[in-house]
Amino acid sequence: MGKNVFNISEELISNVYPGRGIILGRTPDNKHDVIAYFIMGRSENSRNRVFVETEDGIRTEAFDPSKMTDPSLIIYHPVRVCCGKTVVTNGDQTDTICEYLKQGKDYTAALRTRAFEPDAPNYTSRISGVVNEDGSYSLSILKNFTSDRTANKRFFYEYDKPVPGLGHFIHTYMCDGDPLPPFRGEPKCIRIELPVHEFANLLWNSMDEQNKISLFVRYINLETGACETVIKNKHVR
Repeated sequence: MGKNVFNISEELISNVYPGRGIILGRTPDNKHDVIAYFIMGRSENSRNRVFVETEDGIRTEAFDPSKMTDPSLIIYHPVRVCCGKTVVTNGDQTDTICEYLKQGKDYTAALRTRAFEPDAPNYTSRISGVVNEDGSYSLSILKNFTSDRTANKRFFYEYDKPVPGLGHFIHTYMCDGDPLPPFRGEPKCIRIELPVHEFANLLWNSMDEQNKISLFVRYINLETGACETVIKNKHVR
C-alpha cells in the first residue's frame, strides 16, 4: 500500500478517540458512491445517542430521553439529501448547507456563515461533506484559530473525479486528550475495497469499544440512484 494511502481499519484501531468522522469515496467497480459517518463520545450525555432514519437521511436521538441533559450540539441531522446532493456533517450546519442549496447557493457560502462549536475547552471543529449527483465530492473543516476563540480557520477540499477503490477520511480530533486536539492536515486518502455491509462491519469493529456510539454507511448506485444503507448503534432498542 502506498505511503499516501491509508488503511482505514488501522487508522481507527490506532486512535481511541477520533471523535466524529466522515468518509466519502467510490467503490472499486466505479459504480457506487460511498458515504460513512460515525460518532463517538466520552460523556454520558454524548454516549446516550442513537442514529434514527428520517425521510431524507438520519438524525441523532436520545437513547434514554430521561438522561438527556443538554441537547445542543449533540442532537442534529448528520445526513440529509437536498437538491440531488447528499450532505453529511457533525452538527446543525447540515441544515445551513441545505438551506443555501435550496436557494441555488454553494455549500461554501453556507459554511462561511458558521464557525467551530462553542464547546469549551475543546472548541470542536465542524466537519462537513457534500456528494454531488455525478459522484464528485467535497469535504471541509472549520477550526478554531486563536487562543481567545474569536477567529475561524476554514478549509475546503474538492475532489472532482473520484478514484475507484479510494476515499477520503476527515475527523474532528487527532486523538484523545484534555482538551481534545483538533484534526490537522488534509483529509486522509484511504482504501475502500468492500461491499457496504462488510465495509460497515470493518469500520464498526475497528472503532474503540468504549467510545463508539453510532455508524452510518451508505452506497449510492451512480446509474440508478438506489441507496443501500447500514446503521449501527451501540444502544439497541
